[in-house]
Amino acid sequence: MGRRAFLGTAAGLGAAALGTTACAPPDTLLDGRTRLRQWNLFSGGDGLRMIEMHDAYRAEHPGIDLRATTFDWGAPFYTKVAMGAAGGRGADIATVHVSRLESLAPGRLLDPIDPDLLAGFGIDDTVVLPHIWEQCFFDGRLYAIPIDTHVLIQFYNLDVCRRAGLLDEEDRLVETTGLDDYLAMLREIRNVTGAYGLSVDTWNPWANFWALYRQQDGDIVFGEDDYEMDDDRALAAMEVLYRLSEEGLAPRHSMLADTAANLSNGRAGLMIHGNWEIPTLEATGVGFSATQFPNVFGNHRTRGDSHCYVFPHQRDRDPERTRAAAEYAAWMLRNSITWAEGGHVPAYQPVVESAEYDALHPQSEYREAAENVQFEPRAWFSGSAGRLQDEATGALTTLHQGTQTPEEALDQLKRTIRSLLSVPSPV
Repeated sequence: MGRRAFLGTAAGLGAAALGTTACAPPDTLLDGRTRLRQWNLFSGGDGLRMIEMHDAYRAEHPGIDLRATTFDWGAPFYTKVAMGAAGGRGADIATVHVSRLESLAPGRLLDPIDPDLLAGFGIDDTVVLPHIWEQCFFDGRLYAIPIDTHVLIQFYNLDVCRRAGLLDEEDRLVETTGLDDYLAMLREIRNVTGAYGLSVDTWNPWANFWALYRQQDGDIVFGEDDYEMDDDRALAAMEVLYRLSEEGLAPRHSMLADTAANLSNGRAGLMIHGNWEIPTLEATGVGFSATQFPNVFGNHRTRGDSHCYVFPHQRDRDPERTRAAAEYAAWMLRNSITWAEGGHVPAYQPVVESAEYDALHPQSEYREAAENVQFEPRAWFSGSAGRLQDEATGALTTLHQGTQTPEEALDQLKRTIRSLLSVPSPV
């Protein structure tokens, strides 16, 4: 940063600090309320729902001065959390992805959560799916409180699929089993659309690869300077991605808004994307529904993650504010029906099993996807917004573009993983 930019930024921060001081609510010592600082990474539709939930929380908790701050999604947010915690000045509670737990150095950048304290507010392993709850532990200690499960699911354009004869009496997509059956469905849809059968994000294909790889029981085990990977199963997953675009059943180039647009404008009848895309499709007015990730290799396993609450490290953690943080997390879980409206499957099972959730469509039609979620292997570079996702794109995108064979893409992916293993963890 140049001198002029630095001075301008410093001046702006100074002004903002003065404004904050002048306009901020009185401190806990002055008004008797417990101050609770919360950091999150939610913007867009998720951000609006979080604001709605926070407003309801404040209305029910006049004794808590909740101060929620939203930072840019991805690396900027995780850098902020790590830097605050490294200095012992972390927020009282923050929202992260559970797949990033190891990269946040539990025990150093994150403070453990007392299970008994949390259980006192009604949150324990009896109200969360076991395989999600176990992701919240590191070295036998609880470090996270799961809010939801967000997964890859399959959306379908009702009009297109109806014309293709692929809906049952209840307007639900007929089930397919195996790759050949699924490709046959895509060909039938393409006959209707004249373009594609399936819309996928070809510029961020890691999630689709991981889902297909895990459907075959494929795994990656990272060691200190080496790793284990099943080449045959990885190659089989890559061949699916390659065939989708090579046979014209999916686009060669599709990213960001293009992927949902292909479904909403009828250029594709199906779309594989995250369940958070429901608000995007609702805004287009297209008739659509959703189901689990397709059964390609004998099951509906799918790549997913979980937003969760953590306690960033504080040098002198205040017991009262820690208790308020645990109670806040429990309240947000119990009231996560609002969160479910945006597409995420709540982690709190009493909400998922409620009549209110049953009435949500298409959310209630893919709730089983949470039971099929496949988390990425733990490593400092793995997980949502992690380097593995970003750097694997170089190899996997070529499958859709047709510039590399699956064998060539696999070799490149393996070189990428070895390169990441050679980089020391930044924390």
